[in-house]
Amino acid sequence: MTPMPGWRARIGALWGSRLTVAATAAVAVGVAVILIGATVGSGAPARTDLGQAKNFTLSELGHPGQQLSLRSMTGRPVIVNFFASWCTPCQRETPLIARFYQARRGTVRIVGIDVNDQASAATSFIDKSGVTYPVAVDPLPMKTATAYRLPGLPATFFLNARHVIVKRVFGAVTQAELDSGATLMTQRNG
Repeated sequence: MTPMPGWRARIGALWGSRLTVAATAAVAVGVAVILIGATVGSGAPARTDLGQAKNFTLSELGHPGQQLSLRSMTGRPVIVNFFASWCTPCQRETPLIARFYQARRGTVRIVGIDVNDQASAATSFIDKSGVTYPVAVDPLPMKTATAYRLPGLPATFFLNARHVIVKRVFGAVTQAELDSGATLMTQRNG
């Protein structure tokens, strides 16, 4: 059987386009790995100063009419944790943060920010997770999450007393990251 005329040219063109797609995908994966590696917490911050935390004033979950603001905590180190009840890594992380807060009660201040969630689901989630620290609500259009330039949830920011970000973790935090972040918050107050 004789192949149709031009089959080699068509196969060569098809092979070339597949190589282009594969090369583009490899470059995209490489860039993503570099970006993720530069931002995801690893126990030690990439830089000593990640900038000033953006102030927020948000409604407090489960307390109609009450608001939480970062400015009201001026002079105190704060951990700000962005989460949602529908976020799978948040479901693993939140009980850990709740236990960390209970163990360090009085020495560590934590504020949770529930992002784009239904109030009933969020309330049930924090109750089930043992959360006793204050939780604010950031509904659509998620102005606070946008101001903090979150790549996704969860995200945790460790702020010193001047509310300079001394560490951030994009993704679920570990116990070691909580411990090292809390230490950095108190060391870098000047």
